[in-house]
Amino acid sequence: MARWTAAEIPDLSGRSAVVTGAGEGVGFHTALELVRHGADVVIASRDRGKGEAAAARIRAETGRAGVEWRALDLGDLASIGRFAADRVTADGGSRGLDLLVNNAGVMALPRQSTADGFERQFGVNHLGHFALTGLLLPELLARPGARVVTVTSGLHRSGRMDFDDLMGERRYGRFSAYAQSKLANVLFALELHRRAGTAGTELVSVLAHPGVARTNLARTGDPLRGLLVTLATLTAQSAAAGALPSLYAAAAPGVSGGDFFGPDGFAERRGHPTRVSPAARALDRDAARRLWEASEALTGVRFSAFDRGGVHP
Repeated sequence: MARWTAAEIPDLSGRSAVVTGAGEGVGFHTALELVRHGADVVIASRDRGKGEAAAARIRAETGRAGVEWRALDLGDLASIGRFAADRVTADGGSRGLDLLVNNAGVMALPRQSTADGFERQFGVNHLGHFALTGLLLPELLARPGARVVTVTSGLHRSGRMDFDDLMGERRYGRFSAYAQSKLANVLFALELHRRAGTAGTELVSVLAHPGVARTNLARTGDPLRGLLVTLATLTAQSAAAGALPSLYAAAAPGVSGGDFFGPDGFAERRGHPTRVSPAARALDRDAARRLWEASEALTGVRFSAFDRGGVHP
């Protein structure tokens, strides 16, 4: 994949995709290139103004009508349920979904809670995407070889899963909570890969991280921390370049379940997509199972489509 670019994305005509958080940044450029290469894309995000503006810009840049915005608040399980329910056809069937890109995220926030009482970074970055993937699973399984791309961060390597205090109620740090949520992304994606295989499905679960990209994700509201983040991103790559690992994971031929893609430059900060390795603690299967079970209990979402025919992961 030497110096792979978005120009190498194959024809995606007839494919359908959902990209979360695609109103701006890496998600926008992911959606843009998918549409440019023929896919029909749903921009799933909270902000209607940004989402519809992004869809209009994509239509203008690509000359294709195959993009629309739909409301999705990953910090609200009811919103996630409505989004999934709205995709059911009039006769109660599945529309089918070829690609889900779990891209949206929040970073380094003061401690806040979601609508369901979850710590916001863990709730949005992990639990929201866990629930969304579970509710869209029947659509994904209706399309052979469908892919789920979970976007994490290189900071997952500094993450620790605190199963006794997942919500940071006893002790909370903005960046440690972010790193935990990004480690949870990796544990989830790899466990999804294992369960999809055990259930005998063709679902492909893969990971990507953008390196250090210039986006609005790191706005913290804290002037000092904001300055530090700004300094750290002076050598960052563009959001369009940051989208390349996600696009490779989403569309390149030869991608296998469990693969992980990031930039090929120094410390994986910038560059073209290449296969990278997760942190050793992200390979802990016991931690992954424990996180999965906790996520089911917290969200009330089970991946029951895996259970059909008596197959249990």
